[in-house]
Amino acid sequence: MSDKIGVLGSGTVAQILAAGLTRHGYQVKMGTRDPAKLKDFLTKEPTITAGSFADAAAFGQIAVLAVKGTAARQVIDQAGVKNLAGKVVIDPTNPIEEAKPEKGVLKFFSNINRSLMEDLQAAAPEAHFVKAFSMIGGPLMVNPDFGNTKPTMFICGNNADAKARVRKILDQFGFETEDMGDAESARAIEPLCMLWCIPGLRGGSWSHAFKLLKK
Repeated sequence: MSDKIGVLGSGTVAQILAAGLTRHGYQVKMGTRDPAKLKDFLTKEPTITAGSFADAAAFGQIAVLAVKGTAARQVIDQAGVKNLAGKVVIDPTNPIEEAKPEKGVLKFFSNINRSLMEDLQAAAPEAHFVKAFSMIGGPLMVNPDFGNTKPTMFICGNNADAKARVRKILDQFGFETEDMGDAESARAIEPLCMLWCIPGLRGGSWSHAFKLLKK
C-alpha cells in the first residue's frame, strides 16, 4: 500500500505535486491557510482532501513542504513539529528573496554556508528532511518528457531510509536520483534554482532540466 502524503501548501507547485502523487496511487491531503485557493483544484481532483497545515501533517506518513521559502519556517510551526516527528519531509523550498532578480539572477536570503533546509531541519529536529524538486520548475516536476533522457534530481538529507523513500517517488516521477549526502549539501543544491531560472528570466525559456553525466 502506498504512503499517505500530506502536501503543505496550496500554490502551483503544491497542486502539481499533489496531482502527480495521486496519479501514482498515493492518498493525498493538502494543508492550507486559505481553503478558497484550492476550491477549483479539488473539484478537478476529487480524491484529494484538504484541511489545515496541522491536519495534513498529521495525515501524512510523508509530508511535502510545497510553499515559498519565505513562508517555510512559519508553515513548519503551523503544521506542528510533533506532527512531523519521525516522518519524511520532502523539501522543494528555496530561500528566494521577495526582490527583483538582478540580470536574471534570483536573490537569496540565505548564506552560502547555511542552507534553508538546514534551518528547517534544526526547527524540526525529529523530522527527516530530504531536499528534492528544488532545482526544476513546477510543470516539469512530474514525469517530464525529454525523450529517452531522464533528468537528474539531486537530493540530500541526514536519514538514509528517508532518502530511499523519496527516491522511490522520484523513480515514479521519471527522474534519475543522485544522492549528494547530508543536509549540508543543500548549500550546493539550493543555488541550482538560480541557475535553472536564468534562461527563463533572461530569455523566456523554461523547458530544461539538469543531467549529471558519468563515465
